Amino acid sequence: MSTSVTLLLQQRFCYFVEMRRTVSVAILSVLPLLLVALSLSGCRADKTTQPSAVVDSSQPVAENEASNAGSSPVATNDKRPVIVCFGDSLTAGYGTDLGQSYPDYLQTDLNAEGYNYRVVNEGISGNTTKDGVVRLDRVLALKPVVVVVEFGGNDGLRGLRIEDSRTNLDKIVGTLKASGTKVVLAGITLPPDYGPDYIKQFNDTYAMLAAKYRVPILPFLLKGVFGVDGMMQADRTHATSAGNQIVAKNVLPLVTPLLKK
Repeated sequence: MSTSVTLLLQQRFCYFVEMRRTVSVAILSVLPLLLVALSLSGCRADKTTQPSAVVDSSQPVAENEASNAGSSPVATNDKRPVIVCFGDSLTAGYGTDLGQSYPDYLQTDLNAEGYNYRVVNEGISGNTTKDGVVRLDRVLALKPVVVVVEFGGNDGLRGLRIEDSRTNLDKIVGTLKASGTKVVLAGITLPPDYGPDYIKQFNDTYAMLAAKYRVPILPFLLKGVFGVDGMMQADRTHATSAGNQIVAKNVLPLVTPLLKK
């Protein structure tokens, strides 16, 4: 190989090495900037996603506060005496829109008749009489003048022991009465397939407690509603909005004698 060719190859090799060194230095100088940019981008992503995560995690809490016990009564500037409708899904207004439960319509009816009271809906779907006992402190904290007690349907549908349901309901009514609160007892009944003996004992519970504590009783909350077209939902268990209006009118004449205008 000639000397000139050797020199040419050496020059090209040195040029190639120098180019690789230049590129490597350039990459190393830019790399920290890229890392910083990626880090900042990640921070921005965290900040933008965090609020939605917070909102999502709060949704079950909101649902629990609306449908479960345990949270403290909401403070209000409304100083009117309180009437509490205390019960399960029949009181809560299960399956209807907001403002269409029977306590909502009871409030409307009381307003129309000139009674200056605030109706509080303390109905929670799925509650049994045992759950009602657990929630007594919450209801008493509202300092109600009247409580409409409606429990037992879920006990019966689950086939719970009559003795246990009766004891729990006795505890609810007795505790409220002992606090000085006036009580209205609203009963319910069961489908015929639960058997005549069980149904009779179930129904008798309400009459027995009403007599024991001398409180007014509505033997069947869904009077004029159950089995009437348009008054019951497809599940044949819960009232529609129209049905709840009738339920409110069933309750009204038992409540008004306990109030003052």
